[in-house]
Order: sequence, then C-alpha cells, then structure tokens
Amino acid sequence: MDADEDFQLFVAARERSLLRTAWLLTGDWATAEDLVQTALVRVWPQWQRIGGTQGLEGREGADAYVRRTMVNKALDWRRRRWRGDVPTAELPDAPVPGGPARETHLVLVSALRTLPPRQRAVIVLRYFEDLTEADTAAVLDCSVGTVKTHASRALAALRRHPQLGDLRLQGSAT
Repeated sequence: MDADEDFQLFVAARERSLLRTAWLLTGDWATAEDLVQTALVRVWPQWQRIGGTQGLEGREGADAYVRRTMVNKALDWRRRRWRGDVPTAELPDAPVPGGPARETHLVLVSALRTLPPRQRAVIVLRYFEDLTEADTAAVLDCSVGTVKTHASRALAALRRHPQLGDLRLQGSAT
C-alpha cells in the first residue's frame, strides 16, 4: 500500500474522532473542521516519516502526531484571534431543543470554554479522548507532571463553575 492510500484510510478511520477532539478544543464546528483540515494538510508531507505506513503501530504514532498538530494550531489560533464578537449557535429568543441532556451538554461546553487553552486541551485529551497522562504529555509535548498540574487546576475550576454546581445538585435530587 502506498502512502497516499494509507493516508486516505487513516483519514477515513479517524476523521470523526479528530473532528470531535477539535470541536472540544475550539467550541465551534466550523473552526473544528478548519482545524482538522489544517492539521491533516500539515501532516501529509510528513506521513511516511511519522510512521503512517507501518500498520497499526505506526497509526498510533500518526494519531498522536495529528492530535499534537491540532492542539498546537488551536493554541496558535487562540493567541491570534480577535475576540470582539462572539458568534452563537442559537439566537437568544429561540427555545433550546433537546431537553435536559442538551442543556447539560451546553453547560459543559460553556464551562470548558472558560478554561485556559492548555488546561482545556488536557481535559479534552485526558477525559474526552481517554488518553493516559503519558500519552497526553506526548501530544502536548510536555511532562507528565505538567499534565497533572493542568488537569488538577482545570478540574478545580470546573468544580467551582456555578452552572456545573447547579447540574450536580439537580443530578443528586433525582
């Protein structure tokens, strides 16, 4: 199998997961799609070097490489982005469809957006992508201790988030 075919298979197999990770990092579907595409464009020239054509073992390395590229790009974009206007997915007067699960989801995403970018990246990789501390450290190119520190601070901030506290109270009452 040549590198082109292998890359296409990798993208087909991992696109959904990468898009979910990108969305959790950015909080916006359009930006998440751009982030995945940007990361894949940056990875393609390096595909053979990062082990993409070496079977499943190589794909784990490729997956980590793409995630690291996404996190780095998301951090770059965050530093450079103008924050004057904040687009919203829904108009304020429109009712929120989907009931309590949708509301919980929106509150959680809103709380994630309050975290600094590195802390958000650690939470997304550790708890949404279910990576180990070592794998998260490899993706973020930092030490395991740094991952633990960011995770601890992020979780503490999330515990103090007022809307998440309301969700805990609602969940314990039912």
